[in-house]
Amino acid sequence: MKIIFMGTPEFGINSLNKLNEKYDIVLVISQPNREKKKGVLIDTPIAKRAKELNLNLIQPENIKDEYEYLKSLDADVLVTAAYGQYIPTKILNLFKKTINVHGSLLPKHRGGAPIQRAILEGDKTTGVTIMEMAKGLDTGKMYSKCECEILDSDNSTTLFEKLSIMGADLLMGSIEDIYDGRNEGVAQDESLATYSKNISKEEELIDLNKTSVEIFNQVRALAMTPGAYINVKGVNIKVFKVSIVDDDSNNQPGTVLNTKKKIVIKTKDKAISLDLLLYPGKKILTGMEFSNGQKIFNLGDII
Repeated sequence: MKIIFMGTPEFGINSLNKLNEKYDIVLVISQPNREKKKGVLIDTPIAKRAKELNLNLIQPENIKDEYEYLKSLDADVLVTAAYGQYIPTKILNLFKKTINVHGSLLPKHRGGAPIQRAILEGDKTTGVTIMEMAKGLDTGKMYSKCECEILDSDNSTTLFEKLSIMGADLLMGSIEDIYDGRNEGVAQDESLATYSKNISKEEELIDLNKTSVEIFNQVRALAMTPGAYINVKGVNIKVFKVSIVDDDSNNQPGTVLNTKKKIVIKTKDKAISLDLLLYPGKKILTGMEFSNGQKIFNLGDII
């Protein structure tokens, strides 16, 4: 079985590793490198792993421009895991089977941010679906599923890793039956479909007029990348972890309630403690570490 693999973030690494142990991966495709460190572009996680495995790699700006090259490889199966670019039907039709590792229990959370949205919306469970790639956005037949509980201790980073491992195992347990036609898949129920668009910049800002649970879920959904933030006196402070604090006072949302050993701020209904923070240009600190000597949060201030 000759496979072309498409992926970009860490989510696809476990699937790439597992496939490479058993099958012939003739090409890895990842998005172009866009993140910079000290002014130098760094490889996407999948590009980095492909190079470590000495696999053939391309990173086109637009996958449609690679049609003739992909056709020349005469691969049997296309496997994708969080590639992040629309793949034209013309390219999908080059393969006997097209398989996607999707980080949700379809048809819920179709789209580009299923894991973040599951946490943001307070879902108690999520999972992975192995599905057929089709013309619509995550609308193809479903081949197999596996469910995972979302713990209060989970954030998007930990959940990405859990689902990455689960997805790789589910893929390897399904691919032969899919390829041989023993698993024909089942159609999705369109009446149950929901869409999870990518997180916008506006959604990164913590609104203290929301409930503590809403803020708790927001911070977990965005940690550790890109990270939610709170704006204090014009400074955007990243917040990677919060905890909910009981408070039935009549203080206005945004009021700083405590600055000793921790930073506690009033919300719409209760309060939140800022437990893991990053001041611009500094290192990540716990709430206790941050509170020692800090001067930006003042008791009684309204943020």
